[in-house]
Amino acid sequence: MSSAQCLRRFAAGSRPASSLLRQTPKSSRSALRCLTTLSRSSQSSQILRTQLQSQKPIAYSQSRLFSLTSRRDEEQIVKVPEMAESITEGTLKQFSKQPGDYVEQDEEIATIETDKIDVAVNAPAAGTIKEFLAKEEDTVEVGQDLVKLELGGEPGQKAEKGKEQPKEPASESQETSSQPEGGKEQEPPKQESKPEPPKQESKPEPPKQESKPEPPKQKEQPKKEESTKTESPYGSREERRVKMNRMRLRIAERLKQSQNTAASLTTFNEVDMSGIMGLRKRYKDEVLKNTGVKLGFMSAFTKAAVLAMKDVPTVNASIEGPNGGDTIVYRDYVDVSVAVATEKGLVTPVVRNCESMEMVGIEKGIAELGKKARDNKLTIEDMAGGTFTISNGGVFGSLMGTPIINLPQTAVLGLHAIKDKPVAIDGKVEIRPMMYLALTYDHRILDGREAVTFLVKIKEYIEDPAKMLLT
Repeated sequence: MSSAQCLRRFAAGSRPASSLLRQTPKSSRSALRCLTTLSRSSQSSQILRTQLQSQKPIAYSQSRLFSLTSRRDEEQIVKVPEMAESITEGTLKQFSKQPGDYVEQDEEIATIETDKIDVAVNAPAAGTIKEFLAKEEDTVEVGQDLVKLELGGEPGQKAEKGKEQPKEPASESQETSSQPEGGKEQEPPKQESKPEPPKQESKPEPPKQESKPEPPKQKEQPKKEESTKTESPYGSREERRVKMNRMRLRIAERLKQSQNTAASLTTFNEVDMSGIMGLRKRYKDEVLKNTGVKLGFMSAFTKAAVLAMKDVPTVNASIEGPNGGDTIVYRDYVDVSVAVATEKGLVTPVVRNCESMEMVGIEKGIAELGKKARDNKLTIEDMAGGTFTISNGGVFGSLMGTPIINLPQTAVLGLHAIKDKPVAIDGKVEIRPMMYLALTYDHRILDGREAVTFLVKIKEYIEDPAKMLLT
C-alpha cells in the first residue's frame, strides 16, 4: 500500500491512524512513515483529515512532504574553541543568543573572556540553539561542551509558529462571541456577573471609618527617616565591591611579577618637539591624501627607537634560562608592543618588523591595532610576542612617570604630555614644546651607560627628524 492509498483510507473513514498502522505491511515503508507520524499526534491527524476530505486528488509528493515535517534535524555540540597554546581556560562572559534563536553559520553565539582578550564562539553551521550546556560566569576549558545546536530549519520558522498559536485562541473567541448573538443562554451569566459588583459596592462604610483615624498623621513617620538622614554630617558612606575580571587579574599578576623579577631602573630625558611637530604639520595633509593615514608622533618615536637599537642592541634583547635566566637572546628584528588603554584594561598589541617599515607604514599599523583594541576585536596573534614597548601616557595628560617593564622584554619607553616651556637656545630664552621621556630598563643585562645612550639617541632623532632619513 502506497502513501497516497494510506492517506485516502485515513481521510475516508473515522478509523484512527494507529489502527491502519497495524494493518499496513512492512514493505510499504512510505505508508508506515506517514501513519507513524499521524499516530503520534491526534491534533495533526485531525488537521490532515480535514484537508484531505476537501481535496480529492492526493499526490505522493504531498504525503511525502507531510511525513518530512516531523523529521528531527541533526544535532551538533558546539565546544569551547582553541584559543592559544598558553590559554587553556576562560570565563564564559555572556551568550549572544537565547535557546530557540536561529543562527547563521559563523554567527557569534557566546563570548569567552581570557587572560588577554575576549574570544568569540561562532556557530559551525546554521541552525537553532536548543540548549546551553554551561552558565554565564562559569570557568570553561578548551574542548568543553558549550551549546547544543539543532542543524537546519529556517530563520523565520519559530517566529511563524509563535504567530499561529495566538491566532487559534483568537478564532475560538470569535466563535464564542458569535454564539451569544443567536442564543440567550449566555445572557444570564452576564447578568449574574453584574449583581456581584453591586454587592461589593454596597459596603462603602469601611472607607468612611478609615477616614476618621486620619491616615495622613501616620505618613509623618517617613519624615523621621528623613531627619535621620540629615543628621549625618558626612553624607553617604556606602561601599561597592566588584570582582576583578580575568584580564585585570592577569595584568596585576604580570606587573607584580615584573617588579619581583627585573632589576628595574628608570632614566629620564627631555626632548624639544619643535622639529617633529613642524615635519608633521608640513606633510600631514599630503600623507592623509595619498595614503589615508593620519600622521602622528607614535610612528616617529617608534622609528627613532628602532634606529637607536642599532647602537644599543641590548635594549631589544631578553633573558632566558632557568633560575632567573642565564642566556641573553639578541634579535635582528624589532616587534614593538604599543600600549592601548581599553575599558577592560591595558593591552599591548604588536607591530611586527618595524625595522623594515617607514613612518607611514608604522603609523598605519598602530592605528589599525588601536581600533581593533577599542572595538574588542584583537586576536591572540595580535598580542603575542613583542621585543620592546612604547607607552604614551601623554594623551591622558601625564607629565612624568615610570613605566613598568613588560616581561620578558628588557625595556619600555614612556612618552608624556607636550608642554610649552622656557628653554635656553644659544644664550636666549625661547618658548619651546617640550616632552619628558622615561626609559625603564632591566639593569640585569642593560647598564646605565647604554640606557642613557639609547635615550639620547632617540632625543637626537626627534629633534632633527632629517637624521632618520639619512640613517
